[in-house]
Amino acid sequence: MSYQFPDNLNYADTHEYVLEENGLLKIGVSEFAIDQLGDIVFVELADQGATLEKGETFGTIESVKAVEEVYLPFSGEIVSVNESVIENPELLQNDPIGEGWLVILKPELKASIADLMTSEEYQSKVVPK
Repeated sequence: MSYQFPDNLNYADTHEYVLEENGLLKIGVSEFAIDQLGDIVFVELADQGATLEKGETFGTIESVKAVEEVYLPFSGEIVSVNESVIENPELLQNDPIGEGWLVILKPELKASIADLMTSEEYQSKVVPK
C-alpha cells in the first residue's frame, strides 16, 4: 500500500498525527498505523469537554487483529469528537487523514508542534527504503 504523508501534518512516536488549525489541534491516526491494524470494527473516544494530560489515552481502536489505544501528544481539552467515526469505523479505515480524524484538542499551552516528527521524519521511520 502507498501511504500519504502530507507536509502539513506532524506525527507522534505512537502514530498519531496532528494538524494545527487556528490554535486547535486536529488529531488522528496515520495511514500506516491504520493499515497495520487491518479491518477496524469499533472506535471509542473520550467525551467532548474532557481535559486530559499529554500521554493519556483518549480512545481505543479495535480491529479484527487487535485493540490499540490512542494517546494525546499534548495536554488540553477535547473540544470536538468525530462522532461519524464512532458510528462508522470504516471512515477511519478508508480516510484516516480526511474524514477519519478523531478529536480536536484545545491545548493547555501553546503546543510545540516542533516536538513531533515532520512528515518526512515519520515516513523514514515507518516505510523501509
